[in-house]
Amino acid sequence: MKHFDIIIVGAGPAGIGCAVEAKLANKEVLLLEKTNSICQTLVQYYKEGKRVDKAYKGCEGTNYGHIPFEDGTKESTIETFEKALKEHNIGVEFGSEVESIKQESDHFIVNTSKESYTCKNIIVAIGRMGKPNKPDYKLPLTLTKIINFNANSVLGQEKIIVVGGGNSAAEYAVDLAKNNEITLCYRKDKFTRLNDINLNDVENGAKNGDFKLKLGIDITSVEDENSKAKLHFSDGNSEIYDRVIYAIGGSTPLDFLQKCGIEVDEKGVPVFDEHKQSNVSRIFVAGDIATKNGASIVTGLNDAVAIMKYINS
Repeated sequence: MKHFDIIIVGAGPAGIGCAVEAKLANKEVLLLEKTNSICQTLVQYYKEGKRVDKAYKGCEGTNYGHIPFEDGTKESTIETFEKALKEHNIGVEFGSEVESIKQESDHFIVNTSKESYTCKNIIVAIGRMGKPNKPDYKLPLTLTKIINFNANSVLGQEKIIVVGGGNSAAEYAVDLAKNNEITLCYRKDKFTRLNDINLNDVENGAKNGDFKLKLGIDITSVEDENSKAKLHFSDGNSEIYDRVIYAIGGSTPLDFLQKCGIEVDEKGVPVFDEHKQSNVSRIFVAGDIATKNGASIVTGLNDAVAIMKYINS
């Protein structure tokens, strides 16, 4: 397992700003991005040629960071951040969605869909636009309350099917099996993305009868059966469940913060101190996620400076 001083989650302006400041402080840094490009909000939501302002909404206008960002367009802004990565020799691990973060005595274990790493500090620099992945087939609107994308709504003593083959799905199944009747369903016939601990837990749990496994079987459709979920499977069988939890990647920013153990206020904004450190020691927040409505790029770059100043001290 590779070890880093700092792992940064999110390769937008704030995340890249944090990586540059960390590199300049001679830190071993890893930048993780769940999509396949940097500055995903700009790429996805900005039209070609759209203006990108240095500061807006009364945000701080002075850039204290080491990326020379000025007013520009979508294209020139992305180019500025690409250039910063190149100049400071920073690689980005694309397609690396963080599935879980575990705190050990003096470090964190960060599990992604591809690999596991350890680090001393984590900086969460994700945007506010994330959404969980949904299946291709239609989900009945009448079952919104019992079809979930996290385990927050589970009541206990329920018959639940957890869908997915990643670390989040495995952890939900193992954890929820203590108080519920659980089935873990994965469309492939074996788990290929689990870390060693989760693979061991799933194999032992299934062997001990803590929960059932449905491997190599996919769900073809879901229907409302008297306010419960009736699932039809690719092997021709069907079964009724009290609750369905899809753990097939993607999450809302709020779900991600909860995954990290970060407390949020009533508006869903993470709680942090003047160094941008959350309630979890050595987990920091930067950029959009640390605001209610999104921040300017300069705000994100300045967050990076504040965080690194504190880590270096």
